[in-house]
Amino acid sequence: MAAKPVAELIATKPQTHPCRDEAGVNPLAVAETARREVNASLDRTRRSALGQFFTPPATAQFMASMCSVVQPQVHLLDAGAGLGALTAAWVNQICSRSSRPSSVRLTAYEVDTTLLPALRQTMSACRQACEAAGIACEWVIHEADFIEAAVERLAPGLFRAEDHPFTVAILNPPYKKFHADSRTRRLLRQMNIETTNLYAAFLALALLSLEVGGELVAITPRSFCNGPYFRPFRQHLFRHASLTHVHVFEARDHAFRDDEVLQENVIIRAVKGVSQQPTVSVSQSETPDDLIDTQREVGFDRVVRPGDHQAFIHLVPDGQGDHLADAMVSLPCTLDDLGISVSTGRVVEFRARQWLRAEPAADTVPLIYPTHFDAGVVRWPKAETKKPNAIVCNSESASLMVRAGVYVLVKRFSAKEERRRLVAAIFDREHVPCEMVGFENHLNYFHERGAPLGRELAKGLWAFLNSSALDSYFRQFNGHTQVNATDLRSLHYPSRESLVTLGGQLKGFEFTQGVLDAAVKDILRVG
Repeated sequence: MAAKPVAELIATKPQTHPCRDEAGVNPLAVAETARREVNASLDRTRRSALGQFFTPPATAQFMASMCSVVQPQVHLLDAGAGLGALTAAWVNQICSRSSRPSSVRLTAYEVDTTLLPALRQTMSACRQACEAAGIACEWVIHEADFIEAAVERLAPGLFRAEDHPFTVAILNPPYKKFHADSRTRRLLRQMNIETTNLYAAFLALALLSLEVGGELVAITPRSFCNGPYFRPFRQHLFRHASLTHVHVFEARDHAFRDDEVLQENVIIRAVKGVSQQPTVSVSQSETPDDLIDTQREVGFDRVVRPGDHQAFIHLVPDGQGDHLADAMVSLPCTLDDLGISVSTGRVVEFRARQWLRAEPAADTVPLIYPTHFDAGVVRWPKAETKKPNAIVCNSESASLMVRAGVYVLVKRFSAKEERRRLVAAIFDREHVPCEMVGFENHLNYFHERGAPLGRELAKGLWAFLNSSALDSYFRQFNGHTQVNATDLRSLHYPSRESLVTLGGQLKGFEFTQGVLDAAVKDILRVG
């Protein structure tokens, strides 16, 4: 029968032990009925605070199809189970196979007590479906924080004999940051896990909870693929497992469309405790509802570049992307080779609030925000902006400024709807007369060891950073809207001579993207 309305379900006192089976139903249909009820009735603000986004059926089915476990006895982990859609999809998958396990044990963790009655219905339907397919099934729901429970299970000296490692972990973990001084962070450090995001913590602990040869399938934001904050997690992943498959969604708004989530997501599959295989399967589709557009085996050395101590993950679903990546990697220089550095703007608004001014005055210098970008240059001051245009320069605030000159600025955050990931502009004291200038923290700025850049060098660097070729390559490893200074340092660049030549060819800033791309392609031989 259909799942009861959520209003009726949440009035039931939650239980953590298995309950009696109800009439046989499709488990995923039960979970989907509950998801629609919950989406209509529960407070989105509360769900957002928990980092809680329920898995739609198409996504759940897609993930379940990536699980290939064939053992006779299977122990499944669904951490942060929500309404049980992933467990339900996995049960549907194994029940439809000609070769099935003889028994399964389903273990779910869910901390939100309002979801437990509906989750219990889904799990009961899972047992009914398994038994109809000749598979013995037990299930249990733990009303507990998965991180606390996993650390208790896994911490040295605390492992209990009745605990069994999991064969499969299938996850849609919560997407939420936590504070560096939180209890969660302290617990994770007991396991040598360094992260400040719940989704990475869930994946790291789920991986440790698997038996050797066990498989992890998870949908996550793509943000873990690059950046310094996720480097410890990437190292943890490659230390404990072989990455076997990554699926990329081209459309950023479909995986969780009912929750209005604009997030680039990937699905990963990894196998615990085995050496990294020489190739990784990389596939792509527009949405979870679509057939896979492309799928190919990619050398692991193309996914994680040899010698990259940051262990950035490059996802290139097609051969054209390979050609571009080869061209970019073959560029001759790092920033160190060029004698150029990139830093993050020193002015953090909430810390410098006492010195910020809406308009310039005798005791201020220009303060530059992303809002001052205009057609490739910085135009200042800006009349219609909520951001301050100036910062007081005195003995206390002087360390926040840099000597005025020519700098290339890059936005650290692009708007979700913005077409480009890399957006660069030139700051030039000829356009903004001043002796000192402040760059706000949402900007990265290129300089020559603390000094301004030469004008033609800056113009060439600006053109390279704004090229469509570099933007496309950057998206191969950057799947979110943030551009870190570490990301920019990881790139290869043309020689200093090539940049100066390119800068000398581009007079002014009044030209189209096509003209800029043609100049970059001609000078740098990248397309």
